[in-house]
Amino acid sequence: MILESNLAVFSRAALEEQLRHGSAQRQALFEAIDDGFCIIEFIDGPHGPLSDYVHVEANTGYERHTGIGGIIGKRLREIEPDNAQVWLDLYGKVLLTGEPARFEQEFVAAGRYIEVSARRVGPAAMRQVSVLFRDITARKKTEAELRDYVQRVQFLTETLEQRVEERTAELVEAQAALRQAHKMEAVGQLTGGLAHDFNNILAGISVSLELMHVRLSQGRLADLDRHVSGAQAAVRRAAALTQRLLAFSRRQTLDPKPARLDRVVAGMEELICRSVGPAIAVEPQACSGLWHTFVDIGQLENALLNLCLNARDAMPDGGRLRIATANQTLDERAAAALAVAAGEYVSLAVSDTGVGMPAEVMARAFDPFFTTKPAGQGTGLGLSMVYGFAGQSGGAARIDSAPGRGTTVSLYLPRHAAVDDSPEQAAAPAVEVPAAVSRKKILVVDDEALVRMMTAEVLEELGYEVIDAADGAAALRQVAAHADIDLLLTDVGLPAGMNGRQLADAVRALRPELPVLFVTGYAENAVLNHGHLARGMQVLTKPFDANVLARRVREMAGGDGPSAL
Repeated sequence: MILESNLAVFSRAALEEQLRHGSAQRQALFEAIDDGFCIIEFIDGPHGPLSDYVHVEANTGYERHTGIGGIIGKRLREIEPDNAQVWLDLYGKVLLTGEPARFEQEFVAAGRYIEVSARRVGPAAMRQVSVLFRDITARKKTEAELRDYVQRVQFLTETLEQRVEERTAELVEAQAALRQAHKMEAVGQLTGGLAHDFNNILAGISVSLELMHVRLSQGRLADLDRHVSGAQAAVRRAAALTQRLLAFSRRQTLDPKPARLDRVVAGMEELICRSVGPAIAVEPQACSGLWHTFVDIGQLENALLNLCLNARDAMPDGGRLRIATANQTLDERAAAALAVAAGEYVSLAVSDTGVGMPAEVMARAFDPFFTTKPAGQGTGLGLSMVYGFAGQSGGAARIDSAPGRGTTVSLYLPRHAAVDDSPEQAAAPAVEVPAAVSRKKILVVDDEALVRMMTAEVLEELGYEVIDAADGAAALRQVAAHADIDLLLTDVGLPAGMNGRQLADAVRALRPELPVLFVTGYAENAVLNHGHLARGMQVLTKPFDANVLARRVREMAGGDGPSAL
C-alpha cells in the first residue's frame, strides 16, 4: 500500500512537472514573438450569447503594441465599450466559420491602428480565437501624410493649371486685342483711301449724269457721248478699285492663266517707276526662254507692286530696285526648305539696296500685321498677302536679307506647260457680232431689282428672250414653266435660304446640261467651291461691260450670237 501510495505521488509530481515545463515552453514561445499575441475566449453576457470575450492569454508584446498592460482576465466591453461590436463581428466570424482572417482596424481604446491575423483555436465549442497583431500606427500616419501630400500636390497642380489657363486666356485676349487694334488701324487707312478714291469716282459719275440730264433737257445731244464715256471711265476705275480691295482681302476667286512673268513685269514697269519715284533706279532682268507659270495675273501684279513699295520704303535716300525672273529647278533639299514639291519653278525676285533686316525681323516678316514701320505708315499685311498668294498658287515665298546689305524677296511659282505666247490680259476689242439667227431664252436671277432689270434690258437689246426671278424659289418655278431655257444667269448671293450655287445644282438636277453663268459682286470661294466649277459653269464679276456680257452669253448659250450694244 505504501508502495502504491508513493507511486501515485511520484506520477502526479511528474505530471505537474511536465505541465509546468510545457507551460514554460509555451510562454517562452509566446514571448519569442515580437508582435502582440493573445487568446480570447467568447463569453455570454448581458447583451446576449457570445456578446463579449475575455483575454485568457497574452504575451508582453501585447502591451508593447497597444500600450495596455495586465490584459489577461480583462473583458472587451470594459476595455472598448463603444467600439465592442466591431471586434465581436470580426472575431465572431472567425469563431463561427473557422476561416482565418487578416485585416487592419483602429483600436480606439489604445489610440492606435493594428494589423491583425486571427485564427480559431480548436473546435468552435472551445469559443477561443488566437490573435496575432502589430502596431501599424506609424505606417498609417505616413500613409495619411502621403495622401494629404498627394491631395495638396493635386490641388496645387490644379490651381497651377487653372492659373496657367487663366494667364493663357489673358494672353490670348491681349493678343486678340492687339491684332484687332492692328486690323482697325489697317481698316482705318484702307477706308480712308477708299473713301477718297470713291468720292472722286462718284463725283465724276454724278457730274457726268447731271450734264447729260441738262443736255437732254436742252436738246443738245452732241456732247452726250463725251459725258457717257466719262461716266463709263469712272465706273471702270471703281471696278478696278474694288478688285484690288478684294485681292487685298483674299475674297477674290483666283483666275489663273498661263503667264510669262517677264511680260507681266514689262507691263508694270511704268507703274512701278512712278510708284517708287525718280530717286530709285528700276532694273528689270528678264531670263531668255522663260517658262510659263499658271497664275492669277491680277493677284501677281498686286504682289509685285507690294514688294516694290516695300523696297521703296527700305531706300529712303534712293537706290536700285532689281526685278529678276528666272527658271529654277528645285531638288528635294531646296524644295523641302520652301515646303513645296521638288520640280521646275519660275522665280520672281525683287531686290533692293536698302537698309536690310536683322534675323529676328526677317523671321517674322511674313507674319500678318507685323511691321517695323512707324505707326500710321504700314499695316503689316503686304508681305503676308504675298506669302499667301504664293502658297495659294502652289508655290512659295522666301526672304534673304541682312542689315546694310539690302533685301531680296523671291516668289517661286510652279512651271506650267503652256504654248500660248500672246500678251496676258490684252484688252479685248469691242466686236460687232451679227444678230442671232434664233432667239435664245435666258433666265436672269438677281435679288437686286435694278440690276435684274438692267441686265434683262441689255440682253433683250442684244436680241435674247429674257425671263427673270428675284430668288431661288421663283427661279425654280420659272424652270418648271419653261423647258426651253438655254442659259441660267444667276447672282451668287441670293436671299431666302438658297444661294446661286444651290440654285444651279437644283436646276441641273432637272437639266444636267444647262449652262450656268454666275454673276457676282465678288466671287464667294466657298459657295463656288473655291473656283472649281463643273463643266458648263462660269463666273462673271460685276460690274461688267455689255460687250463682255454679250461675248460670254454667246459662248455659253451657243448659236451665232446677238449683236453687241
